[in-house]
Amino acid sequence: MTISSRGNRPYAVVYDLEFTAWDGSQERKWMAPGEFKEVIQIGAVKVDEHFSPQETFNLLVQPRLNRVLSPFIQTLTGISNAALAKAGIDFADAFTRFVAFAGALPVVAFGRDDLVLADNIRLYGLTALPPMPDWIDIRHWLIKNGIDVRGMHACDVGPAAGVPFEGQTHDGLFDALSVASGVHALMMRGAARPGLVSEALLP
Repeated sequence: MTISSRGNRPYAVVYDLEFTAWDGSQERKWMAPGEFKEVIQIGAVKVDEHFSPQETFNLLVQPRLNRVLSPFIQTLTGISNAALAKAGIDFADAFTRFVAFAGALPVVAFGRDDLVLADNIRLYGLTALPPMPDWIDIRHWLIKNGIDVRGMHACDVGPAAGVPFEGQTHDGLFDALSVASGVHALMMRGAARPGLVSEALLP
């Protein structure tokens, strides 16, 4: 899927992950036996310097360890076991394609999705993958521009900036588009463009 870009040069890639979860796993911090944050979707959008969408990227990923999704995560994301069986690809292939999509651009996420990618690489013992692009946690910029990010998810960024959410919440692509639309809306109201330098971790 390609979105009209008005010819502007790509500035960054906004992305969002969905990963395996169970009822209560967030509260348990995925510490119960057999619980891992295995990536099941990578959604992304290239944006120009105004954070207007240019080109989208969307892949379903078949987890290696917990190959059957819990009812909880199916309901949350709208991703079914049937959809994964039909279109899901291996994480190594999905990660490689994502890095190729990003190219030399930095990747922007609401939170530390880069750590989830790194955890999957370690979990699967992968050693021959391309390096992760430079990352930016957009929460820092949102806080500086008056958005209280506590308790928020990526899908909440657009609505917090006054942009109605479109699509399925907790879908990687729609959530990435929501982040981009929220940043764009704040910039149109005078916020300075987000920088492309990683900042210190938030709790």
